[in-house]
Amino acid sequence: MKIMRNIKKAIPYTLVATCILILAGCYKADTLYPNPADVSLVNKEVSFVNDIIPIFSQRCSVSGCHSSGGTNPDLTAARAYNSLTNGGYINQADPKSSKLYLRLTGKVTPAMPLNGVSNPSNINALVLTWITQNAKNN
Repeated sequence: MKIMRNIKKAIPYTLVATCILILAGCYKADTLYPNPADVSLVNKEVSFVNDIIPIFSQRCSVSGCHSSGGTNPDLTAARAYNSLTNGGYINQADPKSSKLYLRLTGKVTPAMPLNGVSNPSNINALVLTWITQNAKNN
């Protein structure tokens, strides 16, 4: 009888401890921290519509993530620019401290996108270059 009471008391603590261990063991191995010189990989003017929106469309504004009605910022093609610029995600004075860039590089957690990217260094360089080039809606 006393053993059953002790077991019943221990179950919630065991569940909490297990959840903590599982969450602590999660990490994102795909995030790469680009070299500050990566911005030199992009030798052209970066177009928001042609270069940045396709990244968001493929990796960010899918199935409830950063889509209309999902998590801010709304990165759907029609709303991404206003969401980023009006939401404080872009810092043109110091592009490397932009919230968008910090999330992509994993310097602020959770790193985005959560499912990783195939070539994060190039994507990070494109986004950083776009911000450095005054984050135009072009």
